[in-house]
Amino acid sequence: MVVRVARLGGLLVLVGALIGLSAIPVGAVLRTGAQWSRRQRAELPAQLLNPSSAQLTRVYANDGKTLITTFYDEDRQDVALTQIAPVMQKAIVAAEDTRFYEHGGVDLKGVARAVVSDARSGSAEQGASTLTMQLVRNVLKEDPSLTPAERAQATQDTAGRKLREIEYAVELENRLTKQQILRNYLNIVYFGDGAYGIEAAARRIFGVTPARLDLAQAALIAGVVQSPDADNPISGDKAQAKVRQGYVLDAMLKAGTITQAQHDKAAAEKLTYSGATQPNGCVGATGQADGWGFFCDYFERWWDGQAQFGATKAERENALRRGGYNIVTTLDPDVQKVAAKQSRKVYGLDNKKTLPIAVVQPGTGQVLALAVNRTYGTGKSGSNTVNPLISGGSGINGYPSGSTFKMFTMLAALEAGMPLNSGYDSPAKLVTEWSDDGPGNCDGKYCPGNDNPAWMDGYRTMWDAFGRSVNTYFVHLEEQVGPAAVVAMAKRLGISFSSPSDAKLAESPDSWGSFTLGVIDTTPLELASAYATVAADGTYCAPLPVETVNGAAVGKSCKQVLDPEVARAAADAARCPVGQQSAYGKCDGGTAEQVAGLFGDRAVAGKTGSTEDNRTETFVGFTPTMAAAGIANDPADPSDRVGSGVESRVVTAVARTLRAAVGDERYDGFPPPSTVRAYGD
Repeated sequence: MVVRVARLGGLLVLVGALIGLSAIPVGAVLRTGAQWSRRQRAELPAQLLNPSSAQLTRVYANDGKTLITTFYDEDRQDVALTQIAPVMQKAIVAAEDTRFYEHGGVDLKGVARAVVSDARSGSAEQGASTLTMQLVRNVLKEDPSLTPAERAQATQDTAGRKLREIEYAVELENRLTKQQILRNYLNIVYFGDGAYGIEAAARRIFGVTPARLDLAQAALIAGVVQSPDADNPISGDKAQAKVRQGYVLDAMLKAGTITQAQHDKAAAEKLTYSGATQPNGCVGATGQADGWGFFCDYFERWWDGQAQFGATKAERENALRRGGYNIVTTLDPDVQKVAAKQSRKVYGLDNKKTLPIAVVQPGTGQVLALAVNRTYGTGKSGSNTVNPLISGGSGINGYPSGSTFKMFTMLAALEAGMPLNSGYDSPAKLVTEWSDDGPGNCDGKYCPGNDNPAWMDGYRTMWDAFGRSVNTYFVHLEEQVGPAAVVAMAKRLGISFSSPSDAKLAESPDSWGSFTLGVIDTTPLELASAYATVAADGTYCAPLPVETVNGAAVGKSCKQVLDPEVARAAADAARCPVGQQSAYGKCDGGTAEQVAGLFGDRAVAGKTGSTEDNRTETFVGFTPTMAAAGIANDPADPSDRVGSGVESRVVTAVARTLRAAVGDERYDGFPPPSTVRAYGD
């Protein structure tokens, strides 16, 4: 203890001289040293042993290799010392602390030299900080557990800060090996141009990993640490960067870590600078041509709602930008590419109308694609937007999807015990029991009609009424089971009623006769997820954009919301609209019969939806393995009609996207419903 205090006392005397405290009596310094020694051994901050500096988060597509984007406050990723080229390790020691392997945290010779030099010059010009002392300063400055004021204290030019830094450095050398200290230093130090740590510096300056740095590159990177922004060759002075490189090479030669030949070769090497930066956030996401930013935006919204990443939204955002996660999402770039292409075939990028398309996997909820004929961004072009047009959120509630909501009425009826062959002589116009004071009412009653009476009117069952989309049949069916049951069914299958007006109507839905005709707002993502529930034998899975976080699988959120036999019966009727035949041969006409040709002998089902005056046109299709939905609309003006002429193109676009999602692998068909669900007792 006496030796330790004496050594510390000697250090403090030298430091006192260096910072203008030489008038302090030696006895007082020694007493201070003893007090510091006892206190700091007990209070060495844990973060100095295990630095918790900000790390960038990488977000990948479902192959785990294709980078979507990164999130970071500081571009940094820690690497092991074995992943850093030996010449880089030698270069940083030569540049910043030539006696690193000889001192115990504080270089007495260096401090003494600094005192003499500064005394001659009359000002504090000669630095004496070791790598270990610099590490202490950087760790405390970066530590997220400290307050901003505490982090600021880590760089204050005061006696207290210097004394604390010295004692921490001495104690740290007793706790960690030189290799551990060097690794931590290289991972935390700032190299300029937004590069924190050696991984970011090597990548940004030369476009390589730290393990691949050669001597010339390593010497240049090591040289910028003293003035990182000024001397960085990307953001600063290239000529000065070369000067600093020469200084480091000279220091390495003097230390004997390189030969004269190696020195000369490195000095003469022509360097090529990369300047490549990581994308940061969703606006900078890769795959811009295919709209990956829309998926990225949905991922970020999902993350913000996950309590395991922080108690508040702010904490979760901080974790995403500083936590260093490796995240594998569910985005399938190939499916996304097809979805984007098909959407843009219907409407160009600059068209004010849009066709957002979502693809979801039944039984898992995994979201494979979210595409629309827009560019994700904040530019001035009309094609740029950051609005969540496919998934909803931030005031985007979606769009009415017309007759696709007949699925919820059919499910409610099947659940109530009505079989698929429930018949009704559907008129061209149906006068209902519900009051209606709006335009087109029939003596104060709600009275919807069929869009194509010649093709739709007459005796219908669920099979051909769903195939031909007979309005009066399904409104009558809704009368039988009650609108409340149909609304409740839609909620069970994930329809959110996010529009305040829709949510209010849903509170008292008993007279909501038009609900089955799809008058409320929904999104392609909600719609695809709802129909995926039918495909999955009644298991609803909340949409999920992530497969793994740091290698750990993210649990899906699934719930059995329908009797499997009810779901199978609905799927059987849904074969009719797309031109295929039900298990009992009861399909007779469909509104999207072109879909069957895309799938050949493989099972497919779906439903079209047209709203009043063809303001929107929708198609949702599904197989036992995939579901896709798209809604053509004008997001800026809901009253602007897309027109009936676009219906066929919407059907084709969504169907081709679905076909791409299922791929070429064979899959089992839809299980046939029981005879009880088909024909009753």
